[in-house]
Amino acid sequence: MTNLAPRSPRPSAKFILLVGVMAALPAVTTDMYLPSLPVVATELDTTPALVQGTITGVLIGGAAGQLLAGPLSDRYGRRRPVMIGVLLHVIASVLCIFAAGIVPLLVLRIIQGIGNAAAMTTAMAVIRDRYSGATASAILSRLMLVIGVAPLLAPTAGSLVADLAGWRAVFGVLAALGLALMGFMWRFLPESLPPERRLSEGLGGALRSYRLLLRDREFVALAILPGLGLGALMSYVAGSPFVFQVEYGLGETQFALLFAVNGIGLVLGAQVNAAIVRRFDPLHIMRVAVPVATVLAVALYVIASRDIGGLVGIVVPLWLLLSVNSVVPPNASALALSRHGERAGSAAALIGASQAGIAGVVSPLVGVLGEDAVAMATVIIAVMVLALLVLALGTPAYRRKERR
Repeated sequence: MTNLAPRSPRPSAKFILLVGVMAALPAVTTDMYLPSLPVVATELDTTPALVQGTITGVLIGGAAGQLLAGPLSDRYGRRRPVMIGVLLHVIASVLCIFAAGIVPLLVLRIIQGIGNAAAMTTAMAVIRDRYSGATASAILSRLMLVIGVAPLLAPTAGSLVADLAGWRAVFGVLAALGLALMGFMWRFLPESLPPERRLSEGLGGALRSYRLLLRDREFVALAILPGLGLGALMSYVAGSPFVFQVEYGLGETQFALLFAVNGIGLVLGAQVNAAIVRRFDPLHIMRVAVPVATVLAVALYVIASRDIGGLVGIVVPLWLLLSVNSVVPPNASALALSRHGERAGSAAALIGASQAGIAGVVSPLVGVLGEDAVAMATVIIAVMVLALLVLALGTPAYRRKERR
């Protein structure tokens, strides 16, 4: 199937749904497994920090996978690399079912991340192939409606599957989801990069693409911001099972419902952004959102350290923080992609690698610092302060004469 996608002015609901599911595959792979973390630690006789490493492994694998998938999609088109990548995800998911210890599970989770990274990179590259500017930013925000289903439903589904058939069955479901996605991509994902627009260089060309991108200081800043935004989110994701199930005593079902409530905040924030991005410059939106999120992170730390309001006291500022923070990745990604449309695959790969890499490094810190609400809030503050510095020093967001 080699039909080419036209550059249409308005995205169809089918297009948004498909690229949204592609972009959500890494999140589903992470979130469906989350409620099982304490059980996995007990069954495999290992530490919470090492079990959290199985989350980190997916993220680090995702960073490496996107750096590989981006240039390949610029060279060979969008369809072929993504099909191979999702197939690798399926194979790794099946092998995870039979993992006998924490080390093989960690290795397989890294391979799983490498494979499903192609889906995220291709989704972003296809959007840039067809759209740019405020339209691309709006589409990326709409994707959050689809991606937001992962934190809404995946932990609940994962909890139900684990209750019925054990935590290993979760990986069987992930393999089946990968196979289904391959079928939908084969049928409904048109090739958006015709042969005449593909980069003909081999490995040297890929390295040159990355070198050109990394020399663009503003692109680098904009590419890092989604990673820092995801780092704050993943600090919550990795720490939340221990904060809410161990520290606050919630059961698996209660935890899944709370996770879903916070997922609603992510979706609402993204949809508000999609509505206002055509009226306000994406950089202006981030200029307000990042400082607000930083203040909310400080409030979360104060409440957690002084135990103000118990569970509700933690959930309220956390929900607001996640909602505000959700506007940063789509706006920063759209602005970064708009600077290098001719290398959309490589640009999307660097953005995605930034997200996976930064989140992979940051999220285990919650376990290292104590696996409680104070540790989670501390890591989130550090990430948001870094995001504010990157925005201020690397972009024209706070300069009087902004570049358009």
